[in-house]
Amino acid sequence: MSEKLRILLTGFGPFPGAPYNPTQPLVARLTRLRRPGLDDVEIASHIFPVTYAAVDRQLPEVIAKVKPDALLMFGLAARTSYLRIETRARNAVTMLWPDAANTRSSKRGIAGHADAMMFGPHTARLLRAARLTGIDARSSRDAGAYLCNYLSWRAIENVKAGGPQLAAFIHIPLLARSGAVRRKGAPRITLEELVDAGEAMLMEMVQLARKARVS
Repeated sequence: MSEKLRILLTGFGPFPGAPYNPTQPLVARLTRLRRPGLDDVEIASHIFPVTYAAVDRQLPEVIAKVKPDALLMFGLAARTSYLRIETRARNAVTMLWPDAANTRSSKRGIAGHADAMMFGPHTARLLRAARLTGIDARSSRDAGAYLCNYLSWRAIENVKAGGPQLAAFIHIPLLARSGAVRRKGAPRITLEELVDAGEAMLMEMVQLARKARVS
């Protein structure tokens, strides 16, 4: 294979109620990975501002620039204590919560009356890869109605339009501070544990993208 496989990793910046977004250090760590299995892989990364306008503008731009074979996206689910591998994007947008630019959606849907769109059966492979690292990971059918779901929808649209062959969205929880005693109700997953799970899912996406390119 003469041309390198290209994987695009994305995260989000801070948003109202979350001044620190742990997807940023996670994406940074994964982008710097050096493994024999990644010798023929080019890993790019992008951090989206948490605004609808930024996703609409920047997603097509970064896909056109990187031309990724696969897109692995991460977002924060602050009220969830475990890793969530999203299986679909819902045609839903919240009208209650503004984005980081203080913009509220004027409608409850993304695309008329369209049904939810599925990421595909590869999400089960990512779930298995994450669980094998020992992390608490679960499948999810509800990516919410905020920017994570919105990006998921736009990403699947790009896959269907002939962009990346694969896309996946992973919701991560708030992280436990390194070395801190874990109190009841406090975040339980550390950045190191998350990086291990992220690496496992990244390697799985690489294998899936290789197979998709050949087929």
